[in-house]
Order: sequence, then structure tokens, then C-alpha cells
Amino acid sequence: MKLTREIKTALLVIFTILLFIWGYSFLKGKDLFTDYKTFYVEYDNVEGLASSAPVTLNGLNIGKVSSITLDENTGKLLVELQLNTDFPISKSSVASIYEPGFIAGKQIAIYPNFSDKTLAVDGQKLQGVTKLGLTASLGEKLEPLQSKIEKLMLNADNLISGLNNVLDKKGQENLKISLSELSKSIIEFHKASSSLNTILDDNKVQIKGVVSNFNKVSNDFSKISDSLNKADLGKTAKILQKTLADVDDIMANLQGGKGTMGKMLNDEVLYNNLGKTTKELELLLQDVRRYPTRYINVSLFGKKNKPYVSPIKDSVSKVKK
Repeated sequence: MKLTREIKTALLVIFTILLFIWGYSFLKGKDLFTDYKTFYVEYDNVEGLASSAPVTLNGLNIGKVSSITLDENTGKLLVELQLNTDFPISKSSVASIYEPGFIAGKQIAIYPNFSDKTLAVDGQKLQGVTKLGLTASLGEKLEPLQSKIEKLMLNADNLISGLNNVLDKKGQENLKISLSELSKSIIEFHKASSSLNTILDDNKVQIKGVVSNFNKVSNDFSKISDSLNKADLGKTAKILQKTLADVDDIMANLQGGKGTMGKMLNDEVLYNNLGKTTKELELLLQDVRRYPTRYINVSLFGKKNKPYVSPIKDSVSKVKK
């Protein structure tokens, strides 16, 4: 069978049209001869994501972004993903936009949820998140530092302004005077230090003697301390405590009228009798002194004794009974 020129021309036109359709689809990120699974993800901001951007799963390229369309009603961006993989992707998997490096563009990484056993079907929407890239993350971290640096610069500027206000012409003169006085003080302190060194050099022997005497006193005190430590102070304290207790018992017995001394101290009748006896003894001695012949009879010439006359002042009866 011979093909006519018209048939050849028609076949060439059809092949050209098919090739054009395939090339156009390939440029748009679609491959007509490959079995893809299509999923959709909504983002508020795609962060510069472009069509034909790779889609990865644990770093493995499993597809690409086929198209990005804007929803005029919600203002969200709908991203269509074409995945060429037999890996089971769960319904709750997450599609995250990330930046693999400074130079490479944005890509999408699929994070499957292995605990979810419900698989996503073709044409289903996945949950979308946006992960900050290295530049954005670095900028976010540098933003607080920039704020702190700005505050620091503002404080430094205020400090410099304050110093300029303080160190005016009068302040500079006062500062010079203060520095001059400080220099004089340092010179005087140096002189005083030199004088003190001279005094110490002149009295080095006396100071050494004082230190030696102090060491001797310290050694003597140490010996006394050793002697006190060797002495049985505890036993002495116990004996003293027992003696004081005995004295307390004796005083208690005396106050209570126990024993001879206690009875003598507390017997009022004995006290009155002793007073009366003392008074009678006093009268007797007085009478003996005045009239000794009544008690000693010495008569050389046979003279009669005078009759007894009681003392003029006899106060025995006045003694308290």
C-alpha cells in the first residue's frame, strides 16, 4: 500500500501537533507519557515558588509543581502538584515550602504522617505550611539584635551628649583642678610613705624586740593554757559545786532550826536567858569592883564587915523575858 502525498502530509501535521502539545505540556511541567498523581495545596504566600519547582520526599525528588493559580475570592494561592511515586502518602501529610540554599529557588517538601493509615487519593488537598528559608530565618534572628544595637547606639549618643554637657569650659577647668589636686595628693602620699619607711628602718631593732616580746608572751600564754588544759578543771568544778551544795544544806538547816546551832539561832527563850545572864554577870562584876570585901574577907584587926547593900542600878529585872 502506497501512501499518498496527502496522507503523509496529514500524518506529519498530526505528529507535529502532538509534538507541540507534548512540548507545551512539558514546558508547563506536565508529562503526557507518565502516570502522575495530582494533589493540591493552598498557601497564603508561596514565597516566590515557581512552576516546575521540585517536590521532594525525605530529600528524594518525587514530582514537581505543575501550576499555581490565584483564587480571586479568598486571595489564596492554589498549587497543583504532580507526584510520580508509589510511596503511600497519607491524607494528613504536610506540604511545606522551603528554601534548600541561598542560590536555589523555593521547593516543596512532603512530610508524611506515618501514624495516619488513610491514604490521600488523586486530586485531594494536602495541608500546606511555609518554612522560613535561611535568609528569612537569619533576618528574623538579626531583627532583635538590630533593635538592641539601635537602643545601644541611642544610649551611647545620650551618654556622649551628657558628657558634652558636663564637660563644658567650666567643667573642663574643674577637671583639670581635680587632676592637679590628685597629683599633689599622690606626691604627699609618696612623701609620707618614704617617711614611714625611714621610721621603720630607724626603729627596726625596737620593732623586732616588741615582736619578740609579743612572741614570748604568746608562748607563756600558751604554756598557761596547756597547764590549764592539763589541770582537771572539771573535777575541781564538781567538787566546788558539791561544796556549795553542802553549804546550802547547812544554811537551810540553820534557818530551819535543825541541830544545835539551828536551835540556838532560832530559840528566842535561849536568847532572852543569855541576855539576862549577861546582865547579871555585869552587875556582879560591878558589885565586886565596888565592894570587894564582901567577897574577900581579909581583916587584920578584927573589923566587922559592912552589911550587904544592893547596887544602886539594878536593871536585871528590866531584861526582856
